[in-house]
Amino acid sequence: MSETIIRTEGLTKKYDNRAVVDSLKLEIKKGEIFGLLGPNGAGKSTTINMLCSITKATAGSIEIFGVNAAKHKRKILPRIGYIPQELAIHDRLKAWENVELFTSLYGVKGKALKKAVDESLEYVGLTDSRSQYAGNFSGGMKRRLNIACAIGHQPDLLIFDEPTVGIDPQSRNFILKKIKESNQAGATVLYTSHYMEEIETICTRIAIMDNGRIIASGTKEELKNLISDDPCKDISLEEIFLTLTGKSLRDYAGL
Repeated sequence: MSETIIRTEGLTKKYDNRAVVDSLKLEIKKGEIFGLLGPNGAGKSTTINMLCSITKATAGSIEIFGVNAAKHKRKILPRIGYIPQELAIHDRLKAWENVELFTSLYGVKGKALKKAVDESLEYVGLTDSRSQYAGNFSGGMKRRLNIACAIGHQPDLLIFDEPTVGIDPQSRNFILKKIKESNQAGATVLYTSHYMEEIETICTRIAIMDNGRIIASGTKEELKNLISDDPCKDISLEEIFLTLTGKSLRDYAGL
């Protein structure tokens, strides 16, 4: 049986008595690329912030790597690489300086730190741009640098919160490819997005989130079986979402 990497029970976050995340039950196994799919405002980022101990839950529990996340932050957080939706890089630092800064926060030092910086920049295709200031990078390059800053300490769990917002298709495809490679190298991945095609392309299991709740979860085939008895019928994730939520893709994408 696969090890459970993330488990939540009754996870709730309220603001002014309004539940942004409502009694969330989530289980992610080792080696998965787990997609959390939902419209803007569904509660995805709030869920991520609670998993990363950025936001305190109103109620419920979180276990990561088999231990209580609230009680064992120092044990858990060094094993997580968090790639936020908002860029977490310093424009006035060079690319290598950004990666060195964030990697050193996890206690990596000396030759190991230099090696981590070199390997992270190579991994995201920024070796030739290592001495350029981050503020001069394109949007896609900044997103890639954002990833490099999060992987230098070789985390076991990668959490991506809508990492491809506002970038060109080429950069988006590059990032999705690297996520797959990280997973193949042993990392478990939690990936949130409101782009259905991304979730459909890379994720092994999917949870559809709306109004702070998980309304369905499973593989694409399992989700398809919720709305059709015909095993031969080809049903897109967009059709599944529309049937389960009553929302169109335009509504879903927040357009």
